[in-house]
Amino acid sequence: MATSVARAEQLSLNGIIYESQTKKLTDLPTELLEYILCFPVLKHVDVCNVSCCCKRLHDVCHGRGKVWEHQYKIRWPRLQRFYRQNESCDWLREYITRHRVGIQIRRTVESISKRFFTEVVNSFAEIESLGMPEHFCEDELLFILNSDKRKSLTLKYYAKKILYFLRQQNILRSLKTFLGQPTEQQSALEGAVLVDQYCNPLADVTLESISQQIDDVAEKAKKMLRIKNPSHPSLRVTNSDCMTEDFELQRQVLWALNAVLYEQLQYKGNECDYYNPLNSYIHQVLLRRTGIPISLSVLYMTLARKLGVQLEPVNFPNHFLLRWCQRPRGSEDIYDFVYIDAFGKGKQLTAKECEYLIGHQVTADYYSAISTTEVLLRMVGNLLNIGKRGEGNEKSYQLLRDSLDLYLTINPDNVQYLLLQARLYFHLGIWPEKVLDILQHIQALDPSQHGAVGYLVQHTLEHIQHKKHPVTPEVKRRSAPEHLEVQYSVGLIMKHKRSGYNCVIYGWDPKCTMSQEWINTMRVHQLSSGANQPFYNVLVQDGTCRYAAQENLEPHSAPLEIGHPEVGRYFSEFAETHYVANEELQTRYPEDMRETLGTPNYLKETLDCLMPLSP
Repeated sequence: MATSVARAEQLSLNGIIYESQTKKLTDLPTELLEYILCFPVLKHVDVCNVSCCCKRLHDVCHGRGKVWEHQYKIRWPRLQRFYRQNESCDWLREYITRHRVGIQIRRTVESISKRFFTEVVNSFAEIESLGMPEHFCEDELLFILNSDKRKSLTLKYYAKKILYFLRQQNILRSLKTFLGQPTEQQSALEGAVLVDQYCNPLADVTLESISQQIDDVAEKAKKMLRIKNPSHPSLRVTNSDCMTEDFELQRQVLWALNAVLYEQLQYKGNECDYYNPLNSYIHQVLLRRTGIPISLSVLYMTLARKLGVQLEPVNFPNHFLLRWCQRPRGSEDIYDFVYIDAFGKGKQLTAKECEYLIGHQVTADYYSAISTTEVLLRMVGNLLNIGKRGEGNEKSYQLLRDSLDLYLTINPDNVQYLLLQARLYFHLGIWPEKVLDILQHIQALDPSQHGAVGYLVQHTLEHIQHKKHPVTPEVKRRSAPEHLEVQYSVGLIMKHKRSGYNCVIYGWDPKCTMSQEWINTMRVHQLSSGANQPFYNVLVQDGTCRYAAQENLEPHSAPLEIGHPEVGRYFSEFAETHYVANEELQTRYPEDMRETLGTPNYLKETLDCLMPLSP
């Protein structure tokens, strides 16, 4: 199909050229010249060359004309949404700016690997300081990420981190604007979307798309409501701010909502995997139709409001609830409300029955309605607890960092979480200057924390001094006498003989270098060679990093890609049978790539390629 189109275009172009042979090209009408110069076979270099031929063609290729508009939109199609239809724009200037941004972004990303190879990336101020249009930067990063899947892995690794950082900075600005609105204008749904976006900045999550999905559910509820009461006022009202005051009409709405949400669409509380962070993200709740009490309550409350029923969020301990007033507005008597358990399929409870949910009595304060800000703090607090429960891997640390950022944006003077943030950054060895700022803020808020603050200040200053005098990384050569027992090399895809997991090697030691406590815990002494054998740093398919003994590893019989988020930090390419170490890793292990290329899997594939085809 593509070949046919190209042939037709070429024939059309040949016809135009043939027709114009009797006259000069410059004598053709402007519209026809623009048509010719917009053919897909012509690139921006061709247009530049044409425009230099004479004044006539230079004028046809002017910056605000169709030719450069076509070149711009063909080259960067994702950017079209930033321009209004038929907008008058200097497309040549836009093209030059976007082109320069691309070059600068790529150079910056390429330089980052050398500087951040040995430490966690935490900030990309150099990208922000470029002073270029934000959507140009993002488009170039996406262009890098969407290029050949198996190549430029290190470039993609840092491009992804930069995009993550830039989008999070934007979302934090949006969150601060949201928190600055009057309380009555703050929507729990919008707040939940901002939390979702911040924790998943690379996902396509927008308030518009979430609202559309909820509108679809509301329409289903209206159809159900029509069966119950064809004349119900909520069926005629399009404005969600118009609330139904009649309690019987409200009861009909909640009946229809429960029937659609829990029976027809099969939404349910996730009891089996309660502490999965996906349960807190509104786009995942809609996708998977499961969640925890607070996320399901935000969905339920939003739907009820769209159908004319006002529900209020209740910060009940261990089990978030909604309350539905049964008396004229203004009552604060806890017995004037019915409490709705969105996690429990919309079950309606009395105040006493709420206590059965948690197994103990609570004071009347816990039945009070809370603000949208307090809803967000509870939601982010759940994510914080999940992050703290994590396994200490990259994923759990990222969740902890993200949820701390959100919590302290909403409540910037919480000493407990400020101290946790400082300790987390200190533990990860990142952002020492920011750690000092946090500690200074803690000291001003609560002088009684001087002990913990003093300890962290002292060790953070030592860390800053250490960074000024970096240690030269150890270079490990396989030819060294002490390394002769090392059988495998970086980049090889392996299988663990006992655990069965697939992994790729990114480092090795001639002997186990872990502490005696680790050796005892992992029962290394039960291995035939104990700790006195080579050990390998490996990235595992499940996203973990492990330290494996040589006798427990074997080359994978059918090498496959390892879906680990840190692969790009160490490798530049997946080459079917192995990973190619990037420049930084090759500096550490200068003789390993030659060994990797000499492994049986690689040699077999090479020989297969060289074998002549059978007759």
